[in-house]
Amino acid sequence: MPALPVEFEAQAEKVPWSTLGYYLSERPSYTFDPLFHAGAYYVQEASGMFLEQALRQTADLRQPLRILDLCAAPGGKSTLLQSLISSESLLVSNEAIRSRVAILRENLMKWGAANTIVIHNDPREIGKMENYYDVMVVDAPCSGSGLFRRDPEATGEWSVDSVRACNLRQQRILADSWPALRKDGVLIYSTCSYSREEDEGILDWAMTQFEAEGLRLQIDPSWHIVETTGQTGGYGYRFFPDKLKGEGFFLAAWRKKSGNAFHYPRSRGSALVRPSRQEEDQARAHIDRRRSLTFFRQDENLCCIPAEFGEDLTFLRACAWVKSAGVQAGRQAGKDFVPAHDLALSGLINQEWPAIDLSKDEAISYLRKEEMSLTPDEAGKGKNKGWRLVRYRGHNLGWAKMLTGRINNYYPKELRILKRN
Repeated sequence: MPALPVEFEAQAEKVPWSTLGYYLSERPSYTFDPLFHAGAYYVQEASGMFLEQALRQTADLRQPLRILDLCAAPGGKSTLLQSLISSESLLVSNEAIRSRVAILRENLMKWGAANTIVIHNDPREIGKMENYYDVMVVDAPCSGSGLFRRDPEATGEWSVDSVRACNLRQQRILADSWPALRKDGVLIYSTCSYSREEDEGILDWAMTQFEAEGLRLQIDPSWHIVETTGQTGGYGYRFFPDKLKGEGFFLAAWRKKSGNAFHYPRSRGSALVRPSRQEEDQARAHIDRRRSLTFFRQDENLCCIPAEFGEDLTFLRACAWVKSAGVQAGRQAGKDFVPAHDLALSGLINQEWPAIDLSKDEAISYLRKEEMSLTPDEAGKGKNKGWRLVRYRGHNLGWAKMLTGRINNYYPKELRILKRN
């Protein structure tokens, strides 16, 4: 269960089609909830959480899977997907728009999973990864009419021409990326549009364009989701705000009926750049020793990924712009190893590492990157010098370093809270 803001725990209501989602009776101030910054939960719209049903009903989550979130920013679908798959599965999150890659990476970093890779590619480049993915999720760019209730100002940006342009763009995205899906793999398509041209129209187009089988999902009548059908086969699922607690949404899934088995190419591009043994040992001191990891360099940073994904990372680096992979562990600064913020929030962290527990007010001050104070015992004669995890309610927020007479706040400057209460 996600760690909800403490003042809302008693009010939480389950989203009926999700095992992980909850409604809140009112919107909290996420900026001033340390658990939000710790990645204990992610905020997203309830209708979109129906992705969980589509994935559970069309793929065997007990098996290792390669899953692509094609239009992933800001990261809501990716964090949900990662929460559902096993640790033996790999999630590749792609964002084609350069300006949106950073927020995607930040949200996945907060989520703390090591079995994720963030890439920045156009769907045409994705299509060159032939037969690689078991599941492709395409939450397609759309005209956005399903969000009019939430954002009435968006009505002024809607037009018939916009719908037509989105329809053509959606076709191009699917046609370009389709070769990357393996035979018997599943494509899950969704929009936040009410327009048939972007929903059932795309479903009809896909059924005629591809060798594909439309997949019917089981839905509980009490959910009040409307099942629709395309003219050429396939099933769609519509969400209407007057019928359920959620915004306008559409989802359809189909299975690929053609293709070949995937084989890693003989020419695998450049090998991963490995760190020195000393650097790796310094990083491993901060990491759960039970984890089997592959360490590699990315720019000046030392990173690691579960060992079973080393070959996948090499393959993806040869055919995609890899922005981040696994977990950034830290960097070398002279003779010292500086642990990365990513590592503090990750599931790889050594849980026995010394930590400082903060109250909520202290946590907000830390997240503002303000000075931290020491107790008289901590300040005395340089006792207990070294790196400390900083925690709130058992969740890591980042790092601090204890020195003689003071403690340095290592929360990343670019993530600090600027807003005042």
